[in-house]
Amino acid sequence: MAIFDIRKLSFSYPNAENKAIDNVSIAVESGEFVTVVGPTGSGKSTLLRLMKPELQQNGEIQGEILFHDQPITALKARESAARIGYVAQSPEEQIVTDKVWHEMAFTLENLGKKQKEIARRVAETAAYFGIAPWYHDRTATLSGGQKQLLNLASVMVSEPEALILDEPTAQLDPIEAAKFVDTLRKLNRETGVTVIISEHRAEELLPISDRMIVLDRGQIVFDDTPRAVAGQIEKDSPYLPYLTAAARIFIQGGGQGERPLSVREGMRAFRELSYSSPPAFAEKKGSDHEVALEIKDVFFRYEKSAQDILRGLDLTVYSGEIFAVLGANGCGKSTAAGVIAGVYKPYSGKRKLFSKAYKEYKNGSLYKENLSLLVQDVESVFLRASVREELRGCEDIIRELPFDLSPLLDRHPYDLSGGERQMVALCKALKSRPRLLILDEPSKGLDPRYKKQLGDLIMELKGRGMTIILITHDVEFAAGCADRCALFFDGAIAACENTADFMNGNRYYTTAASRITRGIIEGCYTVDSAAKAMGGEHG
Repeated sequence: MAIFDIRKLSFSYPNAENKAIDNVSIAVESGEFVTVVGPTGSGKSTLLRLMKPELQQNGEIQGEILFHDQPITALKARESAARIGYVAQSPEEQIVTDKVWHEMAFTLENLGKKQKEIARRVAETAAYFGIAPWYHDRTATLSGGQKQLLNLASVMVSEPEALILDEPTAQLDPIEAAKFVDTLRKLNRETGVTVIISEHRAEELLPISDRMIVLDRGQIVFDDTPRAVAGQIEKDSPYLPYLTAAARIFIQGGGQGERPLSVREGMRAFRELSYSSPPAFAEKKGSDHEVALEIKDVFFRYEKSAQDILRGLDLTVYSGEIFAVLGANGCGKSTAAGVIAGVYKPYSGKRKLFSKAYKEYKNGSLYKENLSLLVQDVESVFLRASVREELRGCEDIIRELPFDLSPLLDRHPYDLSGGERQMVALCKALKSRPRLLILDEPSKGLDPRYKKQLGDLIMELKGRGMTIILITHDVEFAAGCADRCALFFDGAIAACENTADFMNGNRYYTTAASRITRGIIEGCYTVDSAAKAMGGEHG
């Protein structure tokens, strides 16, 4: 029985030239696990929000959405809150109270449940999700992973029939993201809740999904099991990047037969196929003598009575290099970015930028062609009513970009998709023509196409002599463009190596391609290098 039946659905935003959703028909069976993928701006978020009545946007709707054979618009607010759960991309967006226990009880309180039932449901849910150790904590003190798990638990406490998630792991580190997806799998298998999730993270999701829906320009391109969709995509397809690393390596490497989806299947397929010597990697590095940034024994805390966030941070970044910093949520990466950017002042330690102490940069000169920071929460940089106004003075930069922002110029920044906002904010960050650019989670919310364009832009900026520091959870992105990678842990750098040694040496903070090929053929840590070693062309 279909829990959602979407029939010839179309949706247009006010004054938009094209439809965000264009004649889409989908029937989702009760208990299914459905993953929706597609390019930035393809309509994924719009479609998911239309399936939650109170989140439907202002615009023109044609067609219909049925929930248990009834128009979804006929659902009362209380019914929708209880029966259709929704988890957004940003962990902070949904948290409304100051304590974990109150956040979990909040929905049930508003549904008018009796205190005895609230206590039972909250206790059971907290135990199931492993929240008990931080049940009495303040929500503001939680890591990004804990906040998103709390959001999920707070939705599930009302025992919904359907769970809709819009890129819920976009701000989580690889380990936290994998745990979150595993929790979704357990919920789906053990409680029967229908899961409909929009994500760019294919590695964990596709192997456990019943269906994979590919949207592009508001229309359905593929709707089938992930394995069946993988069987229809060839190496020249624009939708190849939406498959898992195992499938992409197999396809690009010229494999024949059923495409593997998981790392385990990829290892088996790679081991059974003939392969050549690993491709030679040209070692990527910046200047080995000119230092752009030097951080020595830096300590920082937000309040005198609080604990240190940075604990003896030492960091040297060379001119013209791309330096990636990876690590768990809450380990201090973004705080370090703020200290490097001069937003925060350490209480101990030394900082030098281009051989000058930070205190020598007077009257805002630090930010005049020297340093720029693109923060993780890009919405905070938008102050105007249109993208055109936001980017006034950036015309030369816009012309140099490897992607076209012109279709976005007359839209409000908050009406853009997450990936589009990221690109506009990056353009603003480049306005001052900085010598050192710090990017905090720049690939967050980007589809594979935009991510490649961002990588190409970063490489181009490096070619012009710019030094770039990436604070990122995206291991695959760092593997593709960074010269060196550092693992941040407990307020300091725990390891720092060239990218090849970093990826090949790590077991968890590494790429799927490295896991697939490890022990079979050494030295491959990208999909392209693994496919080439298998015998295919470099894709």
